[in-house]
Amino acid sequence: MIEDIRPRTPSSGHFAKAVVGEMVRASAVVFKDGHDRLTGRVLLFAGKRKVPESVGVLTALGDDEWESVVVPKRIGPHRLVVEAWTDPHATWAHKVQAKLEAGQPIDLEIAEGLALLDSIGPNGTVPAVTAAQRALLDASLEDAARVGPALEADVAAALWGPALAPDLTSSPSQPLWVDRERALYGAWYELLPRSFGGFKGVVERVPDLAALGFDVLYLPPIHPIGSTARKGRNNTLTAGPDDPGSPWAIGGREGGHTAIHPELGTIEDFLQLVAEVQAHGMELALDYALQCSPDHPWVSEHPEWFHHRPDGSIACAENPPKVYQDIFPINFWPPAEADRVALWEACKEILDYWIGHGVAIFRVDNPHTKPVAFWEWLILAVQQEHPEVLFLSEAFTRPKVMARLAEAGFSQSYTYFAWRTEQHGPDGLWAYLEELAHGPAADYMRPNFWPSTPDILASPLRYGPPAAFALRLVLAATMSPSYGVYSGFELYENLPASEHNEEYLNSEKYEIKERDYSRPDSLAPLMSALNDIRRRHPALHRLRSIRFHSTTNPAIIAYSKVSDDGFDAVLTVVNLDPYWAQDGTLYLDLGALGLPSDRSFAVVDELSGQRYHWFGDASYIRLDPSRQVAHILDLGEAITW
Repeated sequence: MIEDIRPRTPSSGHFAKAVVGEMVRASAVVFKDGHDRLTGRVLLFAGKRKVPESVGVLTALGDDEWESVVVPKRIGPHRLVVEAWTDPHATWAHKVQAKLEAGQPIDLEIAEGLALLDSIGPNGTVPAVTAAQRALLDASLEDAARVGPALEADVAAALWGPALAPDLTSSPSQPLWVDRERALYGAWYELLPRSFGGFKGVVERVPDLAALGFDVLYLPPIHPIGSTARKGRNNTLTAGPDDPGSPWAIGGREGGHTAIHPELGTIEDFLQLVAEVQAHGMELALDYALQCSPDHPWVSEHPEWFHHRPDGSIACAENPPKVYQDIFPINFWPPAEADRVALWEACKEILDYWIGHGVAIFRVDNPHTKPVAFWEWLILAVQQEHPEVLFLSEAFTRPKVMARLAEAGFSQSYTYFAWRTEQHGPDGLWAYLEELAHGPAADYMRPNFWPSTPDILASPLRYGPPAAFALRLVLAATMSPSYGVYSGFELYENLPASEHNEEYLNSEKYEIKERDYSRPDSLAPLMSALNDIRRRHPALHRLRSIRFHSTTNPAIIAYSKVSDDGFDAVLTVVNLDPYWAQDGTLYLDLGALGLPSDRSFAVVDELSGQRYHWFGDASYIRLDPSRQVAHILDLGEAITW
């Protein structure tokens, strides 16, 4: 019986996820009747290939649970198969040892051992097998001495494998989608190009962002903005003559989703930006927002693609108390099947166009307001042609819906990180990271942590001091392999529109911002340091190794990560209080970290450069947010793997 195979998704036929080079831990429950000893392996096949790309031997964990590790080598669809069979040598060895311990005769077991060794055919090339056969045939030896050589590991290895197994059992294949590394790891920076004078201004900003260590430059919609029902500053219903409107009100007389707002530049300017981003080792991500302004060409050309009220008018987007008069949501299930097919194909053509212009990452706006069936079709259709393309789901919605979208194929997902501010409790960071890293959804849902977005200014950033921004940045960058910041975060923008919502006062969504990024008190140096630390430490490139460590002060949170190969380990300790110094005792799980319990060891703070010498599992910690909000401790010198 082979059951409960992971990684997997809740619904059959969907892809669990991995990235190229990742050590994928595959597990299963394996058992059979009787007392025979079992063994097995995990096979990972790429595409329709019949030769496995990676093979891992199953290791018993107890209670019939087994696991192994496979490492994918190429992007695209894979199949994971678990094979199990009776291990003839282990079964024989267990019976022999049990009888020897009980003082019972083993004449029949010796005969069985000889027959077992004979079953592998010519064995002159395996000295251990030949020696075992000689010993079993030597009646002058004591029983323990006769069977001793046959119990050796080299003999077990010669008998291991499915070729001699009459009960070889293979599980149904489990689908696994393998992405490139950027699907799991990367630092994102979001900016609105109109606040930089268009694409040419962004080109001038690219070297600075690359120097800060960012991997992805994400642009909100760059398309023409409608004039009908255009919003004014602070989301007012009446726009002034100079108000630019919301970039998410897509479409105007210049075109729709494949057009560029003329004030941002031309397609040639866009291609220059793509080239500049790539020349600095970064990638450009675009917003994919499937909605239209009342002036979008689709509204007049395909009115059947929209929702109509009883009076015949097209319905605008609403999320009470919010009303988006400048946006028409799309009806993805028009009554006629031909209209549905045409609409879905038109949505794919948008992606095809931008992929053809050098874009391989899309941040998808509000995917939870579109059918899951649409995403299942669209993402697979795109990735079958362009497996390198990645999709980030911006769905701040119910947990099961977020997980279902990830199952549908999204490469990454926004999360509730912006609202998780405490260490403990059901809504605390500890419980949330345990869920993301070790819960069932970890097989297919990858988080991307954003302390804030153009729509979300959450506590403790609202009216918060610079230390609030610093500690949230450290948490995002060290907890999640992927994280992002919205332009202005480094300048501590923190004024909400009101006490009752999370919008910014004077939101950049409705006006052009001018910022002084050269301010001496900017958070940019910390961003640069964090991104440098992330790049140098493979442990921070993964999520599933995160482990929390207890502290006596709930305002101090501590967690560690270890790289796939075990040679890199990082311990992060953060003061969650942006106003006051906090101290307490940190209790490390030394065994999980491979740290010595009987001698002192050195740890190095990557933020300050200070070296500490610790002994045992208890260490005193004090963090003053006016000086330093966190320790990021390199344990590489101390680990004893």
